[in-house]
Amino acid sequence: MIIILNSLLVFFALVYTVIVLYMKKGWSTIPYFSRGSTIETSVSIIIAARNEEDNIERTIEAILGQDFPKEKMELIIVDDHSTDRTAEIVKSYSDQGVRLLQLEVGNALNSYKKYAITKAIEVSSGEIIVTTDADCRMGKNWLKTVVGCFESNQSYMVSSPVAYSEEKNTFEELQTLEFLYLIGLGAAGIGNHSPTTCNGANLAYKKSMFFELGGFSGIDNLASGDDELFLHKMAERYADKIFFCKSREAIVYTDAKPDLVSFISQRKRWASKSTKYKDKKVVVLGVCIWVFNLALILSLFAFLWMLPEFNWILLSAFGLKMLVEFVFMIPLVDFMQRKSLLYYVPLLSLIHPLYIVYIGVAGNIGKYDWKGRKVN
Repeated sequence: MIIILNSLLVFFALVYTVIVLYMKKGWSTIPYFSRGSTIETSVSIIIAARNEEDNIERTIEAILGQDFPKEKMELIIVDDHSTDRTAEIVKSYSDQGVRLLQLEVGNALNSYKKYAITKAIEVSSGEIIVTTDADCRMGKNWLKTVVGCFESNQSYMVSSPVAYSEEKNTFEELQTLEFLYLIGLGAAGIGNHSPTTCNGANLAYKKSMFFELGGFSGIDNLASGDDELFLHKMAERYADKIFFCKSREAIVYTDAKPDLVSFISQRKRWASKSTKYKDKKVVVLGVCIWVFNLALILSLFAFLWMLPEFNWILLSAFGLKMLVEFVFMIPLVDFMQRKSLLYYVPLLSLIHPLYIVYIGVAGNIGKYDWKGRKVN
């Protein structure tokens, strides 16, 4: 048993090392983007909001404060059956051009966010659709930078960085590092011309492409996936037209989850998208990472249960995992100007296997809570 586990561990540790180093190469190949001074394209910013009275005003103010031609920008906010003051707050900005749409579909859907975004796109006037979330904040040059990257590369889709900030404790800082790892993997996939993931809190695409690809058709029965699954649809035809905006001015900031329950619920929602992956390369990548972490856990439990001689292979696998993750994270924390987070890499590397294995299973079975709804 130990021999079999050790053999699996050695194999998948090497596979994981190759994957992470390949991803590091992908990040390195993406050039830093310096925004231009002129903007030619009109933009529609879309936010789907549900019970966001504590956050929405801050987000609206950040968007209205953009250094961007006002005549080329519109903000559309879709209220998804909020039971608080979200709609009222949005309405108070109507004199500044903020448009409010209100959903009235009751409990008829599983994917409210995709439906909300689709309805907003249908009435939008911009050539580029930019999606973000109701609890986000951004610097005044955010939109100019994202659209500048879009225009410079003649893109069909641009994924841009998202980061947690204003952490209140160690748990939230650990989330920031883990989230940065995910954002880095998404950027690296684009850098390697094999897009895997992105984040809808900072995503832009041509409206014409949305309709050409049939919008969210085919992925609209899943609550999540308005970002990643649509990225996959785009990559099937136009992978060479997808870019990552590697600029600090393009960063959108949001908050880490305040407790373990909400964190697990969010990650289960994200993991639920994996059942809809069509790209075999993405599936193989995810399976290899999951199996490696499972092998680590099984080897650890086997060692503790059977108490053989000290398992140097297990120790070496954990050490190799920490080393390659540390190497991968160095340029990412440098980009985000959060080098202090590197101190958490060993701890995160140790607890990561339990989290990856659990979420990989839990995210693909049953339902989870999202904004007060039970969805799947």
